[in-house]
Amino acid sequence: MRTRHARQALVALTATGAVLAPPALAYAEEPLRVDLRADVDRDGRVDLTGGTDTAGEDTWSVGRGAVFLPNIDDDSKRCPTTGPGGRRLSDTQLAACNDASDKRVNGGADAADLARVRSVPMTNLPSDAKGSIKVTTGAEQTRVFVKQNGAWKPVTSQTRLTAAELRSGAEFGVEGKDVIRNSAKWDGRAAIRLKVTASSGTAADTVILRAAPLLTHHALQDTQQLMVTKVRGNEAWAKHQRTFVKNLEKEAQRAGITKPLVTFEKYGDIWAQDFVEPAYLNMTEPDGRQRTMRVMLRSAQDREAGRELYEKLRGPNIGVVQATGRDMQGWETLNSYGNLETIPPYTHQGRSFPAGRIIMGERKDGSGVRPSKEIRTLLKSQGLQDPLLLDTSWLHVGHVDEFVQFLPADTPQGWRIGVADPQAGVRLLKDAQQDGHGAAKMFSVPGLNGVAAPKETVDQALASPRLVSDNTMAAQKIAANLKVLKRETGVTDDEIVRVPALYTRGTNDAGAGARVPLLRRLGGSADPEAAEKHGQQQLLGRDGNRTAEGAPSPAPAAETVETSAYVPGAVNGVLLSRDRYLAPRQWGPVIGGKDIFTEAVTAAYTHVGLKVSYVDDWYTYHLGMGEIHCGTNTLRDASAAWWKQAARQ
Repeated sequence: MRTRHARQALVALTATGAVLAPPALAYAEEPLRVDLRADVDRDGRVDLTGGTDTAGEDTWSVGRGAVFLPNIDDDSKRCPTTGPGGRRLSDTQLAACNDASDKRVNGGADAADLARVRSVPMTNLPSDAKGSIKVTTGAEQTRVFVKQNGAWKPVTSQTRLTAAELRSGAEFGVEGKDVIRNSAKWDGRAAIRLKVTASSGTAADTVILRAAPLLTHHALQDTQQLMVTKVRGNEAWAKHQRTFVKNLEKEAQRAGITKPLVTFEKYGDIWAQDFVEPAYLNMTEPDGRQRTMRVMLRSAQDREAGRELYEKLRGPNIGVVQATGRDMQGWETLNSYGNLETIPPYTHQGRSFPAGRIIMGERKDGSGVRPSKEIRTLLKSQGLQDPLLLDTSWLHVGHVDEFVQFLPADTPQGWRIGVADPQAGVRLLKDAQQDGHGAAKMFSVPGLNGVAAPKETVDQALASPRLVSDNTMAAQKIAANLKVLKRETGVTDDEIVRVPALYTRGTNDAGAGARVPLLRRLGGSADPEAAEKHGQQQLLGRDGNRTAEGAPSPAPAAETVETSAYVPGAVNGVLLSRDRYLAPRQWGPVIGGKDIFTEAVTAAYTHVGLKVSYVDDWYTYHLGMGEIHCGTNTLRDASAAWWKQAARQ
């Protein structure tokens, strides 16, 4: 402040008419200092007084840096599902609407999806000062709002902050217009700059935020709700499928799942695992909890069932993401999400995956067929779950869920791998035969409304050279994939549970006439009857031919052949809770009043601490080359911060 002596000197100089610049001490104004802050430490609050949100504000890493949400839900349910007069909207039109597709904040719930950025109050600011805000990186992918007079207003090039607003401290809200799709084009970062100009000079400050990564669920996240398709119609298999839905609901309740089933009922696509992959986004709220937005990742297929994700599920805290390119025009089975599973969190050889890591199957058979490049790029671009590709060329459908799963466990990793064990399956049959039970029926499943039950015996099954050779091949392929998983994760043999299984080039003869919509590798009509014709050779038997007695015709095995589950695939089940597992009913040979496959599967899971229950899916999913995992989906708890998730939760 000015002193008494300084004022006296100024009066004396003025009286003599001298021209002299005033003393610097008397007239110096504080230099402008702009301080823009975001929630860098991710505690849900923007610290304006301390230093918790200043260090690293202009950088970003997995462990530190401000996060904003791609605001792709529909909090006010304003997005239409039909056009004028009930006209059908195109997939592109359905996907075009969400909370970020307009320039408004649609109520309090929408405002809660905005990441806060604040400016530290600028005291002693000249009255002519003005402020402007600009997104210098990521402007096309983000939108910034400023809170003025209690209302959120979109920031434009014409937006100005008054000196009074700057003195009080301004509040901004940041939203993403979309998820990160290709990090080579946009890595999710947004640089926001506040610039203040006054007669005394100009100053600016910039903070860096990054879009929350889109993450898939893993088995250490508790199951909160199940999703399943519920079909209409009076066909035997359709009625059987509705019975399956009822039984699924009972098993969910027994496991402590309190939320009702989410049922898809409009399009009749029974493969609920395949047309959607539940994922999530989150950031920290002011109360320290995670604000979570579920995202339904639609399969990159021309598959009508994916439309119901928009029509039924999109809403408050639920968004939908789909591919945008040519992938949506076909029906490649590797693009189904039965071909996407997630390894739980782990760290190995210097690489850390705090939110888990995605696995997908590809055909390493010379065809070069892989899952959608657009979806793989999207998943990798999140920067946390870099997809690992496994070889599924030996499977007709080609999905990883047909042979591998991940289960919670009291192990150093906190989880274990479950794998199908075809050699154990063959041993079960050979042991039964050696014990004099070769004449026992291979399958104990009854017929269904005029559809005959399988007739072959254990002896007849083992008489086929293909059964043994195909399962030897399957065991070798599984071992090769397991080697990759062990190398990448550090899992040991003690952290692997091997579950008896059998594979075949087709399914049993009960499929003929059952009219089960098949999972499909190639494109074609979505009509169930057409789908059945498409896969009819797989329904006739392991080799497409049968003798009058139902025994398979002998034929030499190829080096690599495409197979599917012969006995319902136990690993293709649903983890209902940390200690409850739902498997497809085995319907294996009954010896001494017990199903030998059920006994062996139960023993395998019980040994690692899981309680196993079974549900019949023979005429609903098994004959269509899938199991209950293929026909269901899970919504899991995503309340833990993805950057803090440890391998053991």
